Amino acid sequence: MRQIVLDTETTGIDPAAGHRIIEIGCVELVERRLTGRHYHVYINPEREVEAEAVAVHGITDEYLRDKPLFKDVADEFFAFIKGAELVIHNAAFDVGFMDAEFARLPSGLKTADHCGIVDTLAIARAKYPGQRNSLDALCKRYGVDNSARELHGALLDAEILADVYLLLTGGQTALSLDAGSANGEGGSQVRRLPADRKPLPVLRADSSEIEAHDKLLAVIEKVAGETLWSRLPE
Repeated sequence: MRQIVLDTETTGIDPAAGHRIIEIGCVELVERRLTGRHYHVYINPEREVEAEAVAVHGITDEYLRDKPLFKDVADEFFAFIKGAELVIHNAAFDVGFMDAEFARLPSGLKTADHCGIVDTLAIARAKYPGQRNSLDALCKRYGVDNSARELHGALLDAEILADVYLLLTGGQTALSLDAGSANGEGGSQVRRLPADRKPLPVLRADSSEIEAHDKLLAVIEKVAGETLWSRLPE
């Protein structure tokens, strides 16, 4: 399965009021594994960024002035996400903005017609009802390092959300299990591994280990009956 973990930053909170996307960040998962492929772009929104939004993401009008328009990156962006399952925190917000941007183009496409959509906020609320389920709160709950997240940024948030999503849905990233944390309490911390790391070696049992294993199974089966191991094909 191909999944795209996606985040956007915007000029404000309501696309119906003319607010626009100013940053898109995506990372790719295939079979729940980060591939190293990503998509990231800043966009000139052709309007001012609200001061409240700048306080959240730090992206100013001056910074965006020489960036491409959405219509100039739309085909490349759509090609990256087409046919994938999109993993988004508070998906209605981002998808609403994406659909508003696509609606300005001749194609007028809708995201849900071409992509599946998974909302990690909905998953978290179902799993932890009545608790805080922001991305920062989930990072704290799962021990995901978000220390670089002083301001919101689409690509960084997508990378962090990928880690959170895998843990939230029962998967695993890289766990560093320590006897104690910096404050003296036990716990674990998630450390992101590079997608291009070497695969782990496969160590196969030698003849003496197989013989010892068979002897142990024989003892177990005398006491408890047939084991699942004995039903496996040779």
